[in-house]
Amino acid sequence: MFIELSATSNFTFLTGASHPEEYMARAALLGMEALAIADDNSVAGIVRAHTMGKTIARSVRERRAFDARVGLIGPPTPDHISPPPSAAITTTPRLIPAARLVFTDAPPITVLPQDRHGWGSLCRIISCGRLRAAKGHCDLRLSDLEEFADGLHLLLWPQTLRVQGGAIPWMQTADRLMRRFGGNIHVLMVPQYDGNDRARFDSIAAQAQASGLPTLASGAPRMHHGMRRKLADVLSAVRLKSRVDALGRNALTNGEGRLRSTDDMLRIFAGHEGAVERTAALAKSLTFSLDELRYEYPSEITDNETPSQRLERLAYEGLKWRYPAGAPEKAQRLLRHELTLIGKLNYEPYFLTVRDIVHFARSRDILCQGRGSAANSVVCYCLGVTSVSPEMGTMVFERFVSEARDEPPDIDVDFEHERREEVIQHIYETYGRHRAGLCATVVHYRGKRAIREVGRAMGLSEDTISALSSQLWGFFSTKGLEATRMAEIGLNFNDKRLRQTIELVYEINGFPRHLSQHVGGFIITDGRLDELVPIENATMEDRTVICWDKDDIDSLGILKIDVLSLGMLTCIRKAFDLLRMHHQRDYTLATLPPEDPQVYDMLCAADSVGVFQVESRAQMNFLPRMRPRNFYDLVIEVAIIRPGPIQGDMVHPYIRRRNGEEEVSFPSDELGAVLGKTLGVPLFQEQAMQIAIVGAGFTPDQADRLRRSLATFKKHGSVSEFRALFLRGMREKGYDDDFATRCFSQIEGFGAYGFPESHAASFALLVYASSWIKCHHPGIFACALLNSQPMGFYAPAQIVRDAREHGVPVRPICINASFWDNVMEPDGQGGLALRLGFRQIKGLTEEDATWITAARGNGYQSVRDVWRRAGLGSKVLVRLAEADAFGGVDINRRTALWEAKALAPGPALPLFARDIDGEVVDEPAALLPEMTLGEEVVEDYVSTRLTLRTHPVALLRHVLTPVPY
Repeated sequence: MFIELSATSNFTFLTGASHPEEYMARAALLGMEALAIADDNSVAGIVRAHTMGKTIARSVRERRAFDARVGLIGPPTPDHISPPPSAAITTTPRLIPAARLVFTDAPPITVLPQDRHGWGSLCRIISCGRLRAAKGHCDLRLSDLEEFADGLHLLLWPQTLRVQGGAIPWMQTADRLMRRFGGNIHVLMVPQYDGNDRARFDSIAAQAQASGLPTLASGAPRMHHGMRRKLADVLSAVRLKSRVDALGRNALTNGEGRLRSTDDMLRIFAGHEGAVERTAALAKSLTFSLDELRYEYPSEITDNETPSQRLERLAYEGLKWRYPAGAPEKAQRLLRHELTLIGKLNYEPYFLTVRDIVHFARSRDILCQGRGSAANSVVCYCLGVTSVSPEMGTMVFERFVSEARDEPPDIDVDFEHERREEVIQHIYETYGRHRAGLCATVVHYRGKRAIREVGRAMGLSEDTISALSSQLWGFFSTKGLEATRMAEIGLNFNDKRLRQTIELVYEINGFPRHLSQHVGGFIITDGRLDELVPIENATMEDRTVICWDKDDIDSLGILKIDVLSLGMLTCIRKAFDLLRMHHQRDYTLATLPPEDPQVYDMLCAADSVGVFQVESRAQMNFLPRMRPRNFYDLVIEVAIIRPGPIQGDMVHPYIRRRNGEEEVSFPSDELGAVLGKTLGVPLFQEQAMQIAIVGAGFTPDQADRLRRSLATFKKHGSVSEFRALFLRGMREKGYDDDFATRCFSQIEGFGAYGFPESHAASFALLVYASSWIKCHHPGIFACALLNSQPMGFYAPAQIVRDAREHGVPVRPICINASFWDNVMEPDGQGGLALRLGFRQIKGLTEEDATWITAARGNGYQSVRDVWRRAGLGSKVLVRLAEADAFGGVDINRRTALWEAKALAPGPALPLFARDIDGEVVDEPAALLPEMTLGEEVVEDYVSTRLTLRTHPVALLRHVLTPVPY
């Protein structure tokens, strides 16, 4: 039996030509009982292979159970006839975690961990090399391997070339390592398929025997099947920034470097069969599995309190803080129940970790809001993680924190987008970089990137590549239309190279391109993180990331806390600051006046420009039809305009039932309990899951697999594989086929973008908060929104116009009145006016604005005055003049621009800074023509992207208005 112990997957980026999952599936087909995937200086792809191995094992179990229950299908083979050849359909390959380490001072070595301790050593070695180099690179030295040698087995890649003096480099390395690793070393023999393999094997075997080391056979495949040879050459061309035609010796000679069966390897290694047989013996001794990774939460133990005692104390302190006049009985009962359940599952450290992060943010006046499955709970409300109170809440705690489902709860926390980095650095400082790191995000080949890079590698012209990219949503979304689409853009689909390029684009689609960092998913451990998974530097300074993405850590059951950013939280916090400054009112998300009818009236009129989540045109069209009148209506409003409900055709039935145009009915009593709150129409991700369990009879394991496949932005959609099972289950329980089909269409929509009720409730609170501020303080809302840009759907011009339509006086940028931020100032009539700030001027920096305001004193009188006192360069003064910032001192735009450009660079000379008794002759004033209104409007948009003068179309009204006859 042969076991491949050094396969290269496509997580050796732009080198390997097969997915880890494809290797595992091919190994099962070849009857290979184990497989080691060893990517260069990386273990980024092995979790996917491990997950695929478990999937294959589950499928084999299901097949065996079916055969045992039903029996074999078809007539049996007569006793006197030999069974026909058949693929190995019952093999369940086991993943052997590994990595091929490439050193700067030694030949490559494939490293295989023997046990959990060996895995920790391998992670420490890779982390050393990664942290020593920039992102995407690794600087490994042989001394790193010697430092962390426990629990490792080595496969040396020999070099057959001799150096001066007759020494063979790999033998010197072997002698050095034998002193540290003893007998845990094999010498790898890898075929090159160049006709010289037998002589090469004989030479390596003789050298290994001289060193006292056994040999080991490996195909070192770069692909699971020979059909990937062309794609492997394209990847090499992309990596080397070359064309396939010019690869030369860097191209594969043939397609032989694939995953091979035992018979193939015995034939290739004839005369060295022992090297093949030793692979199985070594594989049996490598017992480590990724299932052994026992993740431990940070203990969060203080000097005199256990996590349970500390969580209970903080929760009841928070209950008094949230309810100063006394908590209602419902809240007290729910809190006791939730604390008991959390204690049973030992989740106290998780909730304490999240609480401490949120507590730090609040201590720095950073607005935050928790969301996610466990966030909408009384415990999180009392800990300050969320501001959704039990009175507002709609969720059942056990739906997410359940004794039956042994998995960590999910809490995402959104922070102000301008200040999230403070929270991230606090986590690093609190837990240390050896215990905390961000998740990775695998950047895959998709669409235009695939067309561009494959097209260049294949030698297509840039014009042809651009033409193909322009048709991305034409033929690349639907196979079979390529010839028609290409004819429309003037390309010949019968051209061999062009057709081959299209085939390769389809093939490379979904391949990993490189690793990036997750938007905010933190892994925090009790012990060393770099013994659980390798750590590497991110591109951004002072950040470190792990090499696994969120799907990988979900598969392994590892805790992730999402530290996310949200622009609307920045806007709301700035609005609260303005309310405190100008109206002496101190609001938080939890203390805003609830269920204000005026707020709902505003939303029913679709007056929602700038309001969180409901500002799009689709939401504006839907608001008057939905007519929200309470908080739960906002929860539905947030969730309903999403791909899931739209694709499942659930929007119109819900509106008809809400408006009394259609009778509210339920397919069955059991589904009525699931769909009661939404009038019998499934709108939330949780409801889709409940329908699968209650309506289609999914087992807990099947439901869990469906839930995982519903992950937002899933790279490899797998929801559709449940279609037949779902429809059959619904049919067996007596449900209408049309209803079942629509329900599954909604589930498929959630597979592209799932939106659960727990997230919708948290977002609905921000919808209400932003709506309340806009309704009662439109000027402050516009000011905060402008100071939080860029964010949202609308440009500053639209925000300003909407504020003026709500009666807010808006004043232009003024050199003597403006600051960097937009501010509210008295309007002279007892109200407030919005003064535009210097941040609206294109190209002006905050530092420039700081110098202007710091040197302003009692005000500037001229352009030269600003230049002399603020010390600004002429380019900055030109930008101020172009923005008409000197209008407040009666200097029009054109005159100010003339004066700004006349200023000489450098500081003013003291002797000539002022007129000396009339001896200095002043330059005569330039009589510049006044700008027309149209010219002023154009310059406003060029410099500040908005105007306070008139709408551009108003200048053409006389042309556009039809002449009456």
